[in-house]
Amino acid sequence: MGRRDVGGWPLWWDERWAEAARASGVWLDRTVADISAERVAESPHRPLIIEQGQILTRADVHARASRLARALTARGLVPGDTISFQLPNWHEAVVIGLAAAMAGLVLNPITPIYRDHELSFMLADSRSKLIFVPAAYRGRDHVAMVRRAIASFANPPEIIVTRGTGDGLASYDQLLAEAPDDRDLPGSDPDAVKIILYTSGTTGRAKGVLHTHNSLQAENVVRMRHLGIGEDDVLFNPSPVTHVTGALYALCLPFTAGITTILMDAWDPEEALALMRRHRATGMIASTIFLTELLAAARAQDEHLPHLRFYLCGGAQVPPQLIHDAAAHFDRCAVSRIYGATEIPNVTGGINSRTQGIFGAETDGEVLGSEVRIVDPGDGGLLSPGETGEIVARGPQMFVGYTRREDNDDAFDEEGFFRLGDLGRLVDDRYILITGRKKDLIIRAGENISPKEVEDLLAGHPDIADIAIVAMPHPRTGEAACAFVIPQTGRVPSLPSIHDFLVEAGCAKQKIPERLELVSAFPRTSIGKIRKDLLRDRARELVEAEHLR
Repeated sequence: MGRRDVGGWPLWWDERWAEAARASGVWLDRTVADISAERVAESPHRPLIIEQGQILTRADVHARASRLARALTARGLVPGDTISFQLPNWHEAVVIGLAAAMAGLVLNPITPIYRDHELSFMLADSRSKLIFVPAAYRGRDHVAMVRRAIASFANPPEIIVTRGTGDGLASYDQLLAEAPDDRDLPGSDPDAVKIILYTSGTTGRAKGVLHTHNSLQAENVVRMRHLGIGEDDVLFNPSPVTHVTGALYALCLPFTAGITTILMDAWDPEEALALMRRHRATGMIASTIFLTELLAAARAQDEHLPHLRFYLCGGAQVPPQLIHDAAAHFDRCAVSRIYGATEIPNVTGGINSRTQGIFGAETDGEVLGSEVRIVDPGDGGLLSPGETGEIVARGPQMFVGYTRREDNDDAFDEEGFFRLGDLGRLVDDRYILITGRKKDLIIRAGENISPKEVEDLLAGHPDIADIAIVAMPHPRTGEAACAFVIPQTGRVPSLPSIHDFLVEAGCAKQKIPERLELVSAFPRTSIGKIRKDLLRDRARELVEAEHLR
């Protein structure tokens, strides 16, 4: 099971799956460059991207991407070469993504919050030949940072400066201006690697996830079918374009579905609300923090966004009550939790109707476009319906392996199912309910405890704004639960009040946290996931410090 693409990347490949994906129409066998050309021929002046008050039409983006692709090929880049960008949600990222498809190049988006160490690793691991960066963003000199990151490279990537200039460096605008007019573009093989996305790396180094044009586009296709997305839809996208969510819905879906996408580079819930109202946004797919703050702003303004018809919320822990509250306020919108990963972006599709509202809030969505199994976390044996175990999945939108072969060794089972590392169970044979992470299990006196179900219960505690429960060492039981809590403003939660609240809710006593630590914030990844690995370290340090007294 394997092959190499034009760039030499080893692919986790099964021709039988590929044939089935093509036969079902989920693999389009067309790149965004192919589709963009068709869209421009149909309706060149339809808005494609809205960003900071600027509206770019299909023709605008296609023309700029064509010039950029020719400039890149004129610099010697050939199909299979990798180009990177470390940009916020600017329209240039969309142009670069389309240009890469036109020139047959592999795209490597890097989140702007990453610094020298991560940047150096990702540029080397992805074999990047060129990187686009801002001259400066949010007070940071990105040009200087990249120069430090690549100082030891034998063959460093070229730096291209976007929205500014750098001493002795070419700029994005310069590339557009110098592009030759008569250079043919090679295009891309739909089965070649399109993008390399790096996981957050909460344990060890980050892993480079390889998606082909077909595998990444497959998510768009099943999402379009499930939600009925078409050219009249307007998607609001504050999710970073350097993360799989932003890449899917800013770099791909505008072309695949012919929709208009609104980009926001610095999150502001009041401004988001105004943009969504002004442009009649019909959908949003983003993580918990965006929905929480958007709902608060909408309540304050008594704004119900009557054109909004779907909001899919994932990427971080989503309290059920948040979905219930949002669905009640945005009263024409199907609001839902969703579930997926960089490696397999849509395991579930959420819901597509308000009549399914209870499942949108109380589960992590309906299985969509994937084959899902619940297996024993120990031996991998298939569990009975309704039992809780490890989630494994496969489907046409699954990645084709990691940049490093060794990372594939334990990623798949013998039948090619990807091990997501999450624990959960099926509800009504159609919906998945996530109960926790396999690595987050607390093993107390030999019993496995999943923190997530306790966290979901405590989300309703009147003194608690947010909570994360992790394992801590315990001399008698081996491990016990430590609750890190962000208090509600003006409230002071206590361990006894948490105990009583959970007992009243019917929680088993062995699952109740035995330590409480009040904090003002949690360490998080770039997409808002809580860094539980760091909290586990902190809990262990606290226990060890007490033993040394």
